[in-house]
Formats: sequence, structure tokens, C-alpha cells
Amino acid sequence: MKWQYLQYEIQNGIALVTLNRPEKLNALNYILFKELEQVQKIILRDKSLRVVMISGQGGNFSAGLDIRSVMRSRWQALGLLFKWLPGNTNLAQRVVMGWQQIPIPVIAVIEGCCFGGGMQIALGADMRFAAPDARLSIMEAKWGLMPDMGGLAMLRTIMPRDQVLALTMTADVVTAEQAKSLGLVTRISATPLTDALSLAQQLAARSPDALCAIKMGTRRNWLASERTLLARETWYQLKLLLGKNRRIAVQRQLQDKAHKPFAYQSRGKWS
Repeated sequence: MKWQYLQYEIQNGIALVTLNRPEKLNALNYILFKELEQVQKIILRDKSLRVVMISGQGGNFSAGLDIRSVMRSRWQALGLLFKWLPGNTNLAQRVVMGWQQIPIPVIAVIEGCCFGGGMQIALGADMRFAAPDARLSIMEAKWGLMPDMGGLAMLRTIMPRDQVLALTMTADVVTAEQAKSLGLVTRISATPLTDALSLAQQLAARSPDALCAIKMGTRRNWLASERTLLARETWYQLKLLLGKNRRIAVQRQLQDKAHKPFAYQSRGKWS
């Protein structure tokens, strides 16, 4: 597939997704939204993939929504917000929540600015590596709006409510160090892309079934009742114990078969 504002490549089972509008600081226009949705569908179908990395071209993650571009066409604005039912996701929400639906680890690499919609997309990832000079902001209030791309679904699991309110109401720009102290950033690194790739390679060597069960189980259990959490843990563990990839993982650890390949991930088992 030919991409206009996105780069997509695969390296040893790692999907590399790069926002590619460097002249606009990777600001999100309608085409880029559609391409992000499309690449998520491609990744979801490819069972050979083990990890996803999202970054921005040209030293910035994303300056957020390209308001002038989107507002130039009322159909594009409607296309971002339209949904059949209130509880469904619209296009703007799917490019954030979609990363959580993909049952493999997703790592966002943040350099330069990460504002507004760009920050929401980064929140959709499972982990965020930031450069020391990165600047982050949930900026919608600056334009008289509220964050509406689904990022709150992740924010409520990583930050206290009062801190979320302060950050979203002020639209303040925070440094990488401040973001790390708030929980917005997983790790600060002078070489975030290299370090994220190193982690991705480490994760790619683990059983894909185990990683899927951990990600989807954690996502579903985070705000679940204790009884539901315990039941789901047991159910997932039983499926892992009976799975081929668990046996391969044991062989790799105990029988000097480190290069024995895992079977394709049985993604349907973790619903």
C-alpha cells in the first residue's frame, strides 16, 4: 500500500509506524487519520507481528490536529466525529483506542512536541519513551474544546483524577521530566528510538500468547471487580498452559532451544 503521510515497515516482527508530515510537525489531517486507521487494521490482521512502535518523522511526534486543514472541509470534520451510536468510536477515537485493541505491545517514541491529538495517540500506546527535550500537552482547552479522542480511557489508569483535571484544564505544556513524574511517560532516554527498539526486540523474544494475555488481561482487569479479575486471570492462565507457545517458551528456557520459533499468536483466545 502507498502511504501519503505515514511510513510503515516491518523489521524482524516489529511494526514501525512513523507519522510523516515533518513540514507540519506531523500535525494530524484527515488523510493521516485515515491512514492511521488503515495501518491499525493491517497490523491487527498480521499474526506474525510481535511489537508495534509509533514515532514521528523530523524530530517531533505530533503538533496535534491540523485545524486549518480539517476545517477547510465540513465533510472532513464530520468524518472525524461521526458515529452510529454514542458509545461507538468515531474516526478520531479509533486512531487512539485502536492501539489498545491490537493484542501486542505498542510503544510510542516521543521527540519534540507531542500536543493535543498527538498526545492522545501516544496515550493509546502501552508505553511511552520520551527524549529529554520532549514537550507534552493535552492542549484542547486552549481552543475552547475538551479532549475527545478517548485518551481519558488511558489517563484514568495512569494518573490521579485531580492531576488529570489540572493538566487538561490548563492545557499547560510540560517537560519530559514533569511528564515522567505525572505518569504520562514511561521512560526518558537520550536515544528513545534506540531504547524503544531494544525493548521491542526483548519483547519479541517472549511468547506472543503470553504478551497478548498480559496486555488484554491487564486492560480488562484494571478497573474490574476483584472477583472478575481473579476469574479472568485463572481462565487466561489455563489457556496459556494448554497452548503450544507455552511449551515452546519452556523449551527455549530449559532445553537450549533459544532460536526455536514461536507459533503464530492465537489472538482470538483472549476475548
